[in-house]
Amino acid sequence: MTSALRRKAAEMASTAAAAAAASSHGYSSWALRQRGIGLGGGARAAAVTPRRRFCVSAAAGAGFDNENREYVIVGGGNAAGYAARTFVDHGMADGRLCIVSKEAYPPYERPALTKGYLFPPDKKPARLPGFHTCVGSGGQRQTAEWYKENGIEVLYEDPVVAFDGKTHTLKTSSGKILKYGSLIISTGCEASRLPAKIGGNLPGVHYIRDVADADSLVSSLGKAKKIVVIGGGYIGMEVAAAACGWNLDTTIIFPEDHIMPRLFTPSLAKKYEELYQQNGVKFIKGALIDKLEAGSDGRVSSAVLKDGSAVEADTVIVGIGARPVIGPFEAVGVNTKVGGIEVDSLFRTSIPGIFAIGDVAAFPLKMYDRMTRVEHVDHARKSAHHCVEALLTSHTKPYDYLPYFYSRVFEYEGSSRKIWWQFYGDNVGETIEVGTFDPKIATFWIDSDSRLKGVFLESGSSEEFSLLPQLAKSQPVVDKAKLKSATSVEDALEIARSSLHSGASV
Repeated sequence: MTSALRRKAAEMASTAAAAAAASSHGYSSWALRQRGIGLGGGARAAAVTPRRRFCVSAAAGAGFDNENREYVIVGGGNAAGYAARTFVDHGMADGRLCIVSKEAYPPYERPALTKGYLFPPDKKPARLPGFHTCVGSGGQRQTAEWYKENGIEVLYEDPVVAFDGKTHTLKTSSGKILKYGSLIISTGCEASRLPAKIGGNLPGVHYIRDVADADSLVSSLGKAKKIVVIGGGYIGMEVAAAACGWNLDTTIIFPEDHIMPRLFTPSLAKKYEELYQQNGVKFIKGALIDKLEAGSDGRVSSAVLKDGSAVEADTVIVGIGARPVIGPFEAVGVNTKVGGIEVDSLFRTSIPGIFAIGDVAAFPLKMYDRMTRVEHVDHARKSAHHCVEALLTSHTKPYDYLPYFYSRVFEYEGSSRKIWWQFYGDNVGETIEVGTFDPKIATFWIDSDSRLKGVFLESGSSEEFSLLPQLAKSQPVVDKAKLKSATSVEDALEIARSSLHSGASV
């Protein structure tokens, strides 16, 4: 079938589906309900909906620059790649799906950029096409050819700059006018930046969100002697670990008392800090950046702290968080508490036919009864799949996400020790730490009712790691005294495992 015939068939099917949906239930009343009704913690009800109710027709018409108009995804990150795979799995991509991206490449597994991508050339760094989605979850490598073979239209390096919900159109930076039937917003996040007036844009100052950023940093690392990493969170710790592979003088500066303050306990952080120090990394804690200064060549030469002291650096990496990319979709509905575009448990926004997934989506976290936004590849993958399933089928099961975080560092060739930790659940309540970090350590978060709320494990076996989500999801009542007296991580995990069968789980 020619692409023109595919498009015509898709448009006819879309129009018919939209007409059927409209006759059975008006879109306007649905939108009003979404704006006005909430369930505990801000979570909104997921109505029982027939197949593809929220597929809005993208009627044929001249003057539009995209061939595939039934489904349009804005954004080319992790979530977009996994959404595309789900469309293909349902046979709904060919001649129907268009992806609009600011990037020069098809979607890829973004975590690689602060891990394997930064390894030195002699230590087998990761490079495209090796980590296109969906290899991160064991799926097929979706190269540009894959999108072509599956009839998916991809517009590269042309971000959306304007949106009109009334006419169902988008405008890109190059001036293209795109038509959509159903729209999935997958714009992700952008790196928080230091102000230009304090040196945030100086040559040699780096931020990492895409391949171009990572390429620029790799180029700098190849010539660097002294680097400063600003921020003690995910980005800072992963970049610093990679810098050790280059044997560079590395200093991490952050305002908190210890690294990874949003997750690590002080005791846990101390173990990792000592490991980094053994690899030559220096820490400056409780410090704020006053400005970045340039040398005579205009390139960054030092980081000046608020106390007036300065740290020499010819390369600076800033990892101070990220912000959801909401524009130009503010009118769709923004959650002012957690940021991002607010959606329900099926990733529907307040406007029928428009969805949001991944980092940019503010969604109901069912198991903890609160609205949240999660900046993590696991959520990007799962939210994309859940959203497209809801869009294309009669599936109405609410998204029930279990928070999950992990990191893998020092994995380059020649490293004295590789690090791989996982965390599941919620880090609230009393903590019990078991193990010596030689090589394993585990931390359990227990609430006042003795329920296990979250669990962290370093250097576990595949079987041990597979136990963690079971524990965090079930939230069993555990014997704290037994857990505290455990003589090894293995013993502690077995005590926690036995609590799953005690009948006192959620």
